[in-house]
Amino acid sequence: MNFASSLSRRWAMSRPSHCRSISNASPRLSATPAISEDRSNVPASPSPNSHFKITLLRSPISLGARIKGTLVSLGIHRRMQTVYFPHSPEVAGKILAVKELVAVENVPSEAVRTKTQQRHERKASRGFVVIGGLKDRLAELSPPPQRSRGSAS
Repeated sequence: MNFASSLSRRWAMSRPSHCRSISNASPRLSATPAISEDRSNVPASPSPNSHFKITLLRSPISLGARIKGTLVSLGIHRRMQTVYFPHSPEVAGKILAVKELVAVENVPSEAVRTKTQQRHERKASRGFVVIGGLKDRLAELSPPPQRSRGSAS
């Protein structure tokens, strides 16, 4: 018995059960035929993720000009600001340069929001509803003015 075979045997015996072993053998074919799935009842798949949603979480105050310039080129100026960009290699490289400062999500094109849409979603409700104006209430309370029936001459 040589050293290599005893070493491999020891390794196989001491290997944890959650580890995989690599084999060149072909996978076993099952004896049962494959069941064809009826895909008519399956809902349409959601649209593919096509944009990055980038949110600045940490401030770049004490970092170098290169990092700050990357954030400016992404259009991010303040913490918790969110911008959307379509997937591209240029944007992916910029994200990698500032990956410690930002949170990135992949979103579909339907989830992309403009700055005004984001502001409108954050805005709190007014707290009251205007039912009618003062002009409408005054018109209801006072009778219409009467015309005088004097002679026209």
